[in-house]
Amino acid sequence: MNKAELIDKIAGDAGISKKQATAALDSFTDSVAKTLKKGAKVTLVGFGTFSVSKRAARTGRNPQTGATIKIKAKKVAKFKAGATLSSKV
Repeated sequence: MNKAELIDKIAGDAGISKKQATAALDSFTDSVAKTLKKGAKVTLVGFGTFSVSKRAARTGRNPQTGATIKIKAKKVAKFKAGATLSSKV
């Protein structure tokens, strides 16, 4: 399912217009991104938890040349599914 299909589904289930569903989805994703940028977690009970994890700097290998390269440390977003979501999948 892509974003357009998700918007169609939200609009149909909630009985709202696609424009309203788009605004709601954009608001949700923006809010999650801003919260993660602050370093906090977003927990939706039964669905899951969005969090930020730090990935340490490491060395890697360029697959084309075989040369060793340095990969910088960075923060990455993580999602852990909740029990209710896990049981439905």
